[in-house]
Amino acid sequence: MIYSEKPHLYVFTGHFGSGKTEVAVNFAIDLKKQKPDAKVALIDMDIINPFFRSADARDTLESFGIRVETMLYANTNVDVPALTGRMGSVISDKDTYVILDVGGDDLGAKACGYYASDIAARDHTIFFVLNPYRPFTKEISDTLKIFGEIEEATLLRIDAVADNSNLLEYTDAGCVAKGGSKAEAFACTIGRPVAMRSVMSKNKEALAAAKALYRGEELLVLDEHVKLLFSRDYN
Repeated sequence: MIYSEKPHLYVFTGHFGSGKTEVAVNFAIDLKKQKPDAKVALIDMDIINPFFRSADARDTLESFGIRVETMLYANTNVDVPALTGRMGSVISDKDTYVILDVGGDDLGAKACGYYASDIAARDHTIFFVLNPYRPFTKEISDTLKIFGEIEEATLLRIDAVADNSNLLEYTDAGCVAKGGSKAEAFACTIGRPVAMRSVMSKNKEALAAAKALYRGEELLVLDEHVKLLFSRDYN
């Protein structure tokens, strides 16, 4: 991936199950690897799920020197998550690269909308993470509805599509190619670019296909940091 020269704010939105949290976590780590002297922070803004899924990667993120901010009651048995004052101060810090992992769908995106003026006041990019193999984003018409609701809730313009085409451990070269074409068709429909392609490092065939199909500067190779709420074992 190519990152901005100066500190920038990156927002990851998307439908539930799109894989945006895994993408956001890996994006933060990759950014820090490329810019080891930069200040980098990852903020969870999931007001829907009080369990901060990116907390699965907290130790890893902090080992790279990445600041991690969670919801006030995240990762506890209290089911009323709340935004914190620290989040606003980090978002407004123009000396820090900030990654926002926004809760799924329009209700979750309202947390982003709460900080819309602060986000708009600095250089930023908002991604819509799309996995066209998920049940509610298989068809462009369904995805358009979800996209529109999320964009409206953020009170900002979504800038680009992040293609996260995968079928978990069943992801192969065909999955990458077909999913990528679907992501491009959707991006064309909304008039935004596909600015990122992500693929798990453990899916060797899929990774090879992605490297052959896409430019290196748009490819984000993912390691597994976030636990699923369901088992990966289908046998």
